[in-house]
Amino acid sequence: MGNTQISIIKSDKLSDNQSIIYILKEDNSLESFHFSGDEIKFIDYQRTELKKELVILNRFAYWIYLVFTKKAKTQAIMLENLRKAGAKIGNHANANGVDILQIADCDTDVPSLLTLAEGIVLNNYQFLQYKSDSKEKANHLQKLSIISKKLSENEIEHLKVTSQATMWARDLINEPVNKLNANDLAEQISKKARDCGAKAEVLNLQKIEALKMGGLIAVNKGSVDPPTFTILEWKPENAINEKPIVLVGKGVVYDSGGYSLKPGSSMETMKCDMAGAAAVSAVVWAAASLKLPVHIIALIPATDNRLVGNAYVPGDIITMMDGTTVEVLNTDAEGRLILADALTYAKKYDPMLVLNFATLTGSAARAIGSQGIVAMQADARGFFDELEESGNNVHERLVEFPMWDEYKEQIKSKIADLKNIGGIEAGAITAGKFLEHFTAYPFIHFDIASPAFLEKADSYRGLGGTGIGVRLVLDFLNKFPLKE
Repeated sequence: MGNTQISIIKSDKLSDNQSIIYILKEDNSLESFHFSGDEIKFIDYQRTELKKELVILNRFAYWIYLVFTKKAKTQAIMLENLRKAGAKIGNHANANGVDILQIADCDTDVPSLLTLAEGIVLNNYQFLQYKSDSKEKANHLQKLSIISKKLSENEIEHLKVTSQATMWARDLINEPVNKLNANDLAEQISKKARDCGAKAEVLNLQKIEALKMGGLIAVNKGSVDPPTFTILEWKPENAINEKPIVLVGKGVVYDSGGYSLKPGSSMETMKCDMAGAAAVSAVVWAAASLKLPVHIIALIPATDNRLVGNAYVPGDIITMMDGTTVEVLNTDAEGRLILADALTYAKKYDPMLVLNFATLTGSAARAIGSQGIVAMQADARGFFDELEESGNNVHERLVEFPMWDEYKEQIKSKIADLKNIGGIEAGAITAGKFLEHFTAYPFIHFDIASPAFLEKADSYRGLGGTGIGVRLVLDFLNKFPLKE
């Protein structure tokens, strides 16, 4: 799939004639670095007059990158600045044919070393699957060496796997529907899970019909391809949690809006409507690869949403897996319908927590843009607070919207139990309230509609699929044991 590989190694000494990165504080002396007088003057001018936090020296045979960290309001902001510095360094390295970078430990703390490296690695991602000149366009940077005795091999491995998981999620998101339909998605994520020791089961149309998953069946009626419902599970013998954490990911591999047809320009990026499915699948793969001592399950309902044949239409009444009747008023509000069946299915596991990831509403995108995730919780206050902390750690920040009961009034139907849209006000919240109806456990919903896919490159988050949610959940899982 995409060109996502850059090797990361830990080393004890610098190699000669290879480009070097130093992370320095404002008060660091430059005397120990054996810079020439002219170089010191250049560095001082760049720092003091031009206020640059990244200074680059050309040694002709190699480059020296000096990253000057400034005080920030929080540690999390300082680390995010390092990720962005890593992206800038990576761009410069690729533009100048550099294939190896070294990060030198100048009495640098471990989080700073790892975070700068993370920015370089994630920034190096490319999706060149369908470029005929992909070899020519491929990035030069192939290897990153971190020179530090403080780092453990486990920390390096965690960085590798987390980055690979994020980039695999990006690969899945960037694939168009003619290359990745619901069945293709199920096959790819199942194989990937099994390859690292996790379990995978794919329910076909017959099994979906037997379970009476009315939401998934209705959305799929306009497609020539059958739906799938994939169950991924990582359950190690040493799992700390007695009850599993269940991850639910929206897997709409393409969304035309159905008979509530989207405007043409809005359809151009709708291959990304399965970003939630990509994120939760990548988390399971990473957890299994890292052998995390946590029992997790991912549920991925998948279909495309089109308008041919016997497609569902506004005015239809559908019966969900739990027996709830829903009046369809907008066929473009399809994600909540397939997710509702998955949330009902999750009840069979008696989970300690369910996390739902979906590119669900334009309302969330309009509210906060691509700089964060709209999130809502029901009976999961402690878990939400920990996830909010993880969001700050990895800069996938959460903005909490309320789940007040008053909002449920907007989704009551006059002729069915619920309707699938709640009007023009508070669209992201009423979508969350719709999902909450099908839960009976601690529940957190993440609406990733805007940050899941970027039409303009944004530092290390890149262009296209971002893989948002993967690093967030892995940071959260890595803090086990969690408070129940």
